[in-house]
Amino acid sequence: MTNATEAVVRRSVTVDAPLAQAFDLFVERFGDFKPREHNLLGAEIVETRFEPQVGGHIYDRAADGSECRWARILAYEPPARLVFSWDISPTWQLEADTSNASEVEVRFTEETPTRTLVELEHRHLERHGPGWESVRDGVADEGGWPLYLARYADLVGT
Repeated sequence: MTNATEAVVRRSVTVDAPLAQAFDLFVERFGDFKPREHNLLGAEIVETRFEPQVGGHIYDRAADGSECRWARILAYEPPARLVFSWDISPTWQLEADTSNASEVEVRFTEETPTRTLVELEHRHLERHGPGWESVRDGVADEGGWPLYLARYADLVGT
């Protein structure tokens, strides 16, 4: 039996931007703060796209035109919240069985009219099955969500 708290990664960052702007930048410029080497294509990627609607995807596109749709948008509630699936297996391959996917929720909370708290929760990691701990460890590591949020904060600050 997995302890539920073991299967959750939480990180947060506060950015100097109004709520709506913080949300929009996260969605519209996701590919600008997601490291290009973080991809499953095995090729140089030229863009990462976030389709801003429930049923949309987050996907990488390589220079050769190939694509990898590695997340599904499960909730899209601007400017407060979004949820997407993490369709990447413990072996860092695309997960075809959506019941084995974890979820990432990102909440945006106004602290002041010009400052926004961004809270990220990567949950249900145990759904990945055997080896799920490697997913947890990878996204919790400094090269995982902490890197993404730091790069996002830098982007907001420019």
